[in-house]
Amino acid sequence: MSKPLRRSEAFFGLHFDLHANESDEALGAEASAENFRELIERVRPDWVQWDCKGHPGYASYPTEVGWSAPGIERDALRILRDVTRELGVALLLHYSGVIDEKAIREHPEWAARNADGSINERATSTFGDYVDELMIPQLREVVEQYDIDGLWIDGDCWGAVPDYSPRAVEQWREETGLEPPTGPEDENWHEWMDFHREQFLRYLRHWVDALHQFRPELDITSNWMYSTYAPLRPTVDLDYLSGDFSPAGSCDRARLEARYFASVGRPWDLMAWGFNREWDARLHKPAVQLKQEAGVVLSQGGAFQYYYQPTRTGHIPRKFIETAEEVASFCRERQALCEGSTSVPQVALLLPVDDFMRRSDRVFHTGAVREDLEGCLHALLELHYSVDVLAEWMLQDRLEQFPMVVVPDTEHLAEDFVEALLDYVRGGGSLMLLGARSGRIFAQELGVRLDGPPKEEIAHLSSPLGMGAVQGEWQTVTQVSADEVALRFPTYEPRHGVPAATVAELGEGLIGAAWGPVGAGYRRSHHPAARSLVQDLAERVLPVPALRIDAPPTVEAALRRSADGNLTLHLLNLTGAQRADDHLAVETVPQIGPIAVRLRVSEKPMSVTWEPAAQDLEWSWADGVLTTRVPSLHIHGVVVVEGEK
Repeated sequence: MSKPLRRSEAFFGLHFDLHANESDEALGAEASAENFRELIERVRPDWVQWDCKGHPGYASYPTEVGWSAPGIERDALRILRDVTRELGVALLLHYSGVIDEKAIREHPEWAARNADGSINERATSTFGDYVDELMIPQLREVVEQYDIDGLWIDGDCWGAVPDYSPRAVEQWREETGLEPPTGPEDENWHEWMDFHREQFLRYLRHWVDALHQFRPELDITSNWMYSTYAPLRPTVDLDYLSGDFSPAGSCDRARLEARYFASVGRPWDLMAWGFNREWDARLHKPAVQLKQEAGVVLSQGGAFQYYYQPTRTGHIPRKFIETAEEVASFCRERQALCEGSTSVPQVALLLPVDDFMRRSDRVFHTGAVREDLEGCLHALLELHYSVDVLAEWMLQDRLEQFPMVVVPDTEHLAEDFVEALLDYVRGGGSLMLLGARSGRIFAQELGVRLDGPPKEEIAHLSSPLGMGAVQGEWQTVTQVSADEVALRFPTYEPRHGVPAATVAELGEGLIGAAWGPVGAGYRRSHHPAARSLVQDLAERVLPVPALRIDAPPTVEAALRRSADGNLTLHLLNLTGAQRADDHLAVETVPQIGPIAVRLRVSEKPMSVTWEPAAQDLEWSWADGVLTTRVPSLHIHGVVVVEGEK
């Protein structure tokens, strides 16, 4: 028996939850050590996460603290604990935190309340006694009885709601002397939401500290905390960060979350779903689809896990095991290349925290607020830039590391951060602003006159592949000292255009802006016209990037350092990736190639290889530029440049 890896050391895991409910019958009836042992011996995960209590609030094990599901026939958790201990694999639990429907039915006083005073039937109150009367005691019980290695708490930050329970209202009145607002249109709404965010942090710190005090070696996370859902500077002692990205928009959600998590500075993983949903049906993903989703995470240095639901009787079907074995093999082949890798800074894409928090109508769930940011990211990645996503608190002291900084369409930036960005440009940096609102913040430095407020318009943009339209708020500008980069047109006939993007010199650097919502527009359509505008502007702002590749837009690049210090270029093929709810299985990913690569490398390398194929590449180096060609890319591969430090 080997000692299980801590989560900070782990790389690949499997997640199983049931969300046990009052209608379940024969829970665990077919759970067996032989079935669990076959799974672990064939897949060899570093950890397994198993069901404990889901959103309905019923425990799937015999509990004396809360309410066990009525249909438990056999304790599957006990059987799995024995097998994981025997095989040296960490066992973590899935447990629903804020969301607990059964607890609310049994104890309505534990519930959060809606603005009209009615009980919220899903969310408990972080101001109430639920956390001390049920959550902490039940987690202590299950950790002690089963010798659990870690906790993955679901339904927590993203489950929290604005709470009008008596305790919440009383505390608000004591702190502010005001009556609580009832909606986003009311005065003090932002302060009301911040009040709940601070309370959630107190709640989170309370239960995390209590469980660490009880079992110091316990690895604990709260699902989606310190992600783009809750992009705050970490202050609670979570041992790692994690989130389960949406089953249907999987790769696109992971593209953003992986780059954000990778910048936070904590151990992290992302969880894919092993299936899609059509109403209550389960449509399981082929292995090639899960490999594509894994590649998004691995290429950013994260750990990867994915999610199945076993049968309600606790049996794990043979096909699940076969698919997991294939996905695990794909990940393990890349572990040495990906695990512990770090970004080589190229393009920093800002996640504007204050703007996100102001525009979100949830305590911690940015939802549609992310649309513009995601569109900017997609355009940059599909232009083959290597991109990191950072909040202000991550980026401000690191600005000089990045050749280019990109700000999406945002209205709220702190004055000190604006000054830091301007100092960065004056010192030789390149700043690209993608949107009328962010452009207006820097209008003087952009060398334009703003002609009135932004107007809701349909702007037609030109590209080599045809005209495309972006609808939203566009700012009309008159150039003062700026150069025109691209035009927009009132119809799909490219005549009578006005500036859609401009660029200006500022000190030793360059600052440019697109004067309309190209990020949100690109997220909605992915039409090449919006991407062409971003390309034209980026090439003016950063004329000599460190990396250029000749590949379709469905190939993305990430420039990184491996754990052993080698310069690495990760290439990921997202051709055919699932992006629509009515196409729920990716059955094949076509090969792409050859791919020409030009990479600025200060010293002549010792070798250039294509991994994990262990293939020597033909290459040349002159004037600080490495030129090579990748013959073929299937899903994910890495150009390893050995000897360049």
